[in-house]
Amino acid sequence: MLSRSTTIRGGPVVPFLLLGLLACMALLCMTIGPYNLSATEVIQTVLQGQATGTVSTAHLVVWEIRLPRVLAAVIFGIALAMSGVVYQALFRNPLVSPDILGVSSGAALGAIAAIFLSWPVWAIYVNAFVTGLIVVALVWLIASRIKGTDPLLTMVLIGIVMGALAGSATSLLKILADPYDQLPAMTFWLLGSLSGVARQEIGLGVALILIFALPLVLLRWRLNLLVLPDDDARSMGVGLKALRLLVVVCATMMTACVVSMAGVVGWIGLLVPHVARLLVGSSLALLLPTSALLGACLLLGIDTLARTLGTTETPLGVLTAIIGAPVFIAALIHARRPSA
Repeated sequence: MLSRSTTIRGGPVVPFLLLGLLACMALLCMTIGPYNLSATEVIQTVLQGQATGTVSTAHLVVWEIRLPRVLAAVIFGIALAMSGVVYQALFRNPLVSPDILGVSSGAALGAIAAIFLSWPVWAIYVNAFVTGLIVVALVWLIASRIKGTDPLLTMVLIGIVMGALAGSATSLLKILADPYDQLPAMTFWLLGSLSGVARQEIGLGVALILIFALPLVLLRWRLNLLVLPDDDARSMGVGLKALRLLVVVCATMMTACVVSMAGVVGWIGLLVPHVARLLVGSSLALLLPTSALLGACLLLGIDTLARTLGTTETPLGVLTAIIGAPVFIAALIHARRPSA
């Protein structure tokens, strides 16, 4: 993990500053698009609530298109960033991302299989979510059966293997798919997008993510014990197996929910925790909320770029890689500088 000597002194005030930044970004992003709106129009439209009968164009744009998308970007960014933080703490490795146990590969396989079978959109979401959970459950089950090895390392290795198997099956389905109809939909889904997230569907996603984010927030001080050696953690009366299982379940459920609804969105869970550590240090009491708000800001900004850069929408996976790679390298360089 990054040492505290590399921390930019921000302390507890950082999450509050990020919360203000997120609110300003959300308002700004709702004004941007093919149909331009002023900040005053957006605020008035939101305060008026959902109208019945004949409604204005501004009302339709805000309530049917931009508000659900902004909310999805915020909550999905929170989920991916929090999953990345707790997984990095669990595996004591800052290079771990939320898909380390194969949840993204499994969810991708489920979605691609549903598209191949021409299932409706809701069935694509459900199949992706369930398949992602099944892959992680298999990783946990197989790893628990292997004795005499480091359980964390075993889980990582099994996760890599299961992810590779799911990726191979996904590639096979892409080869067999209709190149004019199914294959473009598969490719676009695998690159990630919030364009398909509708107002009627976002509520369930928000509810699921909040349910599984809450235990991590409430136990964020205890999660610091995950980075300690097992003997030290047990000497403090902590049930490591139960705590690890809770982290895996919560992080996996949040990641599976995001991937099932938005496709594979990379870099958020890997990059954001590094930047957050530079701001507030390695204690999860501050690192977890800081990462969550940073993830929300980052994904909201990237999604706004994705839908406004050109006449056609740019996939999120392309932009997260273009933005994330240089920022990640810069964060690593800064973290390795000797303290003054």
